[in-house]
Amino acid sequence: MARGINQVILMGRLTRDPEVRTTGSGKSVTSFSLAVDRGGQDDQADFFDVTAWEKTGELVAQYLSKGRRCLVQGRLRQDSWDDKDTGKKRTRVEVVAFDVTFLDGPNGDGGGSQGGSSAPRQQTKDVAPENIDDKPIDLSEIPF
Repeated sequence: MARGINQVILMGRLTRDPEVRTTGSGKSVTSFSLAVDRGGQDDQADFFDVTAWEKTGELVAQYLSKGRRCLVQGRLRQDSWDDKDTGKKRTRVEVVAFDVTFLDGPNGDGGGSQGGSSAPRQQTKDVAPENIDDKPIDLSEIPF
């Protein structure tokens, strides 16, 4: 029988600042919530709880805050428990992130930066080669 696939990719904005806590075994875990626009004309969004462990979570907590955009790759996890107050069965689905890509620059400018550098970028011009011949390429000259 084929193995199942449990993978999710979400792109959206944080709805709150990341919260870091430490487990009893000393591992750090970061929780945050992501709002993903549905893309329709009704301006609706879906909201997802995300958990990121150890280094990934530490970087999220260090560089992201409410309103910042990111791309989350991970898997879905479902928890279930009995509510102590009502006695009813409760369930929750969350995303366990294994990779988070920061989409905003350090100042929320959409620059795609993945770090805390606030130095301005230098603009470079694309230079097109001028003298191009139409001879075929000899594949034996390619070094790899």
